Amino acid sequence: MNASLGRRVAAETVGTGLLVAVVVGSGIQATELSRDVGVQLLANSLATVFGLGVLILLLGPVSGAHFNPVVTLAAWFTGRRTPGGPALRDVVAYVPAQILGAIGGAVLADAMFAEPMVRFSTHERSAGHLWLGEVVATAGLILLILGLNRIGRAALAPAAVASYIGAAYWFTSSTSFANPAVTIGRAFTDTFAGIAPASVTAFIAAQLVGGALGLGIVAMVYGTRPVPARPEASAPPAEPELASS
Repeated sequence: MNASLGRRVAAETVGTGLLVAVVVGSGIQATELSRDVGVQLLANSLATVFGLGVLILLLGPVSGAHFNPVVTLAAWFTGRRTPGGPALRDVVAYVPAQILGAIGGAVLADAMFAEPMVRFSTHERSAGHLWLGEVVATAGLILLILGLNRIGRAALAPAAVASYIGAAYWFTSSTSFANPAVTIGRAFTDTFAGIAPASVTAFIAAQLVGGALGLGIVAMVYGTRPVPARPEASAPPAEPELASS
């Protein structure tokens, strides 16, 4: 990376914050415009797809557009022996920045819609099938991101990752949080996209399991050897979010 660590951390903070603002804000807007839960989820997922794709495209060249501690850990683990790969200090700097950005994004979204700026969610999401959904969503995300890098298609990450997250909203029982930072941020809003603080720990545990599973699948499919840097990858394995959602 050519950008300084400070600039990269700023990009991760801003990117994660805007991602959560998109997720939470579109959820609030959807519930104000429709009482149909299916329509609400559709609006929420479409806004997330478009917002995430733009954020990855914009900030990927600066920080890699991780916006997700699991992605950052996976990037470090797979690239630690590769010249130019993320260093441990990047992990230590990125993860708190992502969490703080996510909380700030939730507060910002609430403020924009005249909701209480900080009100913890009462939306309980505690069930085995939801945790399984998070394992599947996160494993698929890691497989996609690292797989694109392995086959030399990292430039497709903005569209591919956003599309995957949009699909995972619908094919996973948990609506695909797949991101510990976003999960924490969404606990700070008692709106459509919220998650009760009591449900956060189990979700994060499932996401970490999913991340490890994704790494295992990548090793099984593509092998464990380090991948040479590719011209189209402007960041350590171009691993964007979110995203989750």
